[in-house]
Amino acid sequence: MELKPILGITMGDPASIGPEIALKAVLDPAVQSICRPLIVGDANVFEQIAGMLNLPVKINAVSKVADARFEPGIADVYDLRQTDLSQLKFGEISAMAGNAAFLAVKKVIELAMAGEINGTVTGPINKKSINDAGYHYAGHTEIYADFTGTKKYAMLLVEDHLKVIHVSTHVSLRQACDLVKKDRIVEVTELLHKGLISLGEENLKIGIAGLNPHAGDSGLFGTEDEGEIKPAVEEALSKGYDVEGPVPADTLFSKAATGYYGGVVAMYHDQGHIPFKLTGFKWNAEKKQMDSVKGVNITLGLPIIRTSVDHGTAFEIAGKGIASPDAMVLAIEAAARLVKYRQQ
Repeated sequence: MELKPILGITMGDPASIGPEIALKAVLDPAVQSICRPLIVGDANVFEQIAGMLNLPVKINAVSKVADARFEPGIADVYDLRQTDLSQLKFGEISAMAGNAAFLAVKKVIELAMAGEINGTVTGPINKKSINDAGYHYAGHTEIYADFTGTKKYAMLLVEDHLKVIHVSTHVSLRQACDLVKKDRIVEVTELLHKGLISLGEENLKIGIAGLNPHAGDSGLFGTEDEGEIKPAVEEALSKGYDVEGPVPADTLFSKAATGYYGGVVAMYHDQGHIPFKLTGFKWNAEKKQMDSVKGVNITLGLPIIRTSVDHGTAFEIAGKGIASPDAMVLAIEAAARLVKYRQQ
């Protein structure tokens, strides 16, 4: 019988909801049915979480993948021993937590690059904690690109019908406008096309968003749509891609949410993230908390598989036992799916 893929799942920031959602997810029978989950982080953090939540689970701390048991009722943790529980405070930024979170990401990349695991799934990190620990990265995507030597990469967000890739992400809005260039748009369109195929999608039609209101209205509202985006669309069409654009963003995403497009190209971070989170994040106004947080972040262009939850550290509910593992389960499912189609 074919073995299920081994997926390395990072704990995220130990002061966040990361360890909680990772532990809840790996104990889910649905997750265990599709992969062999291996948490990468600090075993003592998971012992603490298991005790707090009164979970019937044994934490199996290992120092190599071969020692993982992958059995029901057991959570295998590749133990890095970086967190001092006496110094850890839920919901607080700290260099210690940032260091532990970063080293878990670094280790899971190393394991995947060495072929010891089949894919990676990341929990939420706090960028300030990471930077306070001396690691100056804007986020997971940049860490992965650096440690895998990847030059051409992009973030893909997936939630049901909506699949969004970005021309730029973690830069100022002013910089984002300057980064709307034909070559980059073509590059991410090609990455999106390959990503859709890797996910087993049949609808390969791609909508490319305009940058300005009304996609510039023929140059009345900015020159980027006519000068950069339209030529990119024309080049993509000449290469055989099924693309449409530039489409005004307020029209594009309403169509994309119904599945009209297999995927869409957003010009900057919030242009893609806002409609994506409106689709996947469900806020309970009465309880003043999220009922559900869904959505998966996939980094395209890497030599290894990386998926992630697309929500933050949620420090305000860390340690309270109420964090939803929905997004983590979906991220694990996406990673297993990517492994399957990569092996075909």
